[in-house]
Amino acid sequence: DAVTFDDVHVDFTSEEWALLDPSQKSLYKDVMLETYWNLTAIGYNLEDQTIEEHFQSSRRHGRPERSHTGEKPYEEIKYGEAFAHHGSLQIHKRIHTGKKFYECNPCGKAFAYHCHLRIHKRIHTAEKLYKCIQCGKAFSEHNTLQKHKRTHSEEKPYECNQCGKAFAHHNILRNHERTHIGEKPYQCNECDKAFSQHYYLRIHKRIHTGEKPYECNQCDKAFACLSYLRVHGRTHTGEKPYKCNQCGKVFASHSNLKRHKRTHTGEKPYECNQCGKAFSDHHTLRIHERAHTGEKPFECNQCGKTFKLHSQLRIHKRTHTGEKPHECNQCGKTFACPSSFQKHKRIHTGEKPYECNQCLKAFAYHSRLRKHERTHTGEKPFRCNQCGKIFSQSNSLQVHKRTHTGEKPYECDRCGKAFPYDSSLRVHKRTHTGVKPYECNQCGKAFGYNSHLQRHERTHTGEKPY
Repeated sequence: DAVTFDDVHVDFTSEEWALLDPSQKSLYKDVMLETYWNLTAIGYNLEDQTIEEHFQSSRRHGRPERSHTGEKPYEEIKYGEAFAHHGSLQIHKRIHTGKKFYECNPCGKAFAYHCHLRIHKRIHTAEKLYKCIQCGKAFSEHNTLQKHKRTHSEEKPYECNQCGKAFAHHNILRNHERTHIGEKPYQCNECDKAFSQHYYLRIHKRIHTGEKPYECNQCDKAFACLSYLRVHGRTHTGEKPYKCNQCGKVFASHSNLKRHKRTHTGEKPYECNQCGKAFSDHHTLRIHERAHTGEKPFECNQCGKTFKLHSQLRIHKRTHTGEKPHECNQCGKTFACPSSFQKHKRIHTGEKPYECNQCLKAFAYHSRLRKHERTHTGEKPFRCNQCGKIFSQSNSLQVHKRTHTGEKPYECDRCGKAFPYDSSLRVHKRTHTGVKPYECNQCGKAFGYNSHLQRHERTHTGEKPY
């Protein structure tokens, strides 16, 4: 299915042939010899009848006819393979020598065979000769069209003999089989990382070269991989072609759909080899591994601060630019970070999506649910490295540390007095404002501090706890 005879066969009418000079006719013969060799070299089975038809139609062009007699006078000395034509022998030798005679003018890429150069040139010209009659989609190569047609027919003729999974294309089956044997034959010569497919190696190499050949024609953003460009293009069109057959949710990329489906199945195929924690997608595992290694690969080019995630760097950069692109349509408040914006919205909606599975108490934020769950488990994961005291919350530990350092970051803007805790500053400010928010529900007397109210209430109850 890789290529058909008509894709590479070139023929002339008698009138066209008469216009060619001897050197052009000679070139034609060499090219057609190369074409026949290319077809047989990739495993194409040229039946005698097919060859006969094409040779009969162009025998007037002086094409060689040894293929009909079976005569093969030219032999490759090193490997012993025989060929009917000297040109075929010369072309065959390129497999062993690696010579690439045909160079693309725009990009300089070289090819061993002229037909490969011709197909490659369509990348630059955007020429798409092969059109699907069912959906109208056009392609630059005939074999790509053949593969595409299977998306309409759902034909999957290639089956894995180990797990029974079927595929539309033989090369995809070959790549899949490597998942069983763990074979990764393609290795990067710069960092030694290995890949199961040559295509992945080619894309990986662009990390080292910085090459991003695929550019969006709407926003000029560039990508190292064509599939990334295609997915990115959907941010402009809003297209979401991948639909979950369980809940109906739609996605712009197939990988996002696959990840989403695991929320239904609970599958977590990616496991950390250091702590055993499992994840539903490889990207989340990679991020988690940085917790063990301490790696922070994303650096701010203005202040040098580093981050574990690219999204964290992007949000951090807004502290330099002052950009706050997320605006609440109810109160007009703006936010630099999308997660902060989503949390803020819950103030208006009253939504509390995070529920404790022990007492069913609901929370607006996941972090608050996590903290609450520790009241059930008694877990206190945050330890002071000076006195060993442990805390259930990170902010409680930070506040506690100030008892050791003497730090008082909260300062009164009226009298300059400083406090270690924000709550202490808030209480202090009442001495300036005269606010007394704590009122006795028996006699109506008001107090500036809750502790003062508690002491006062004992005059009514007669309680003497000390």
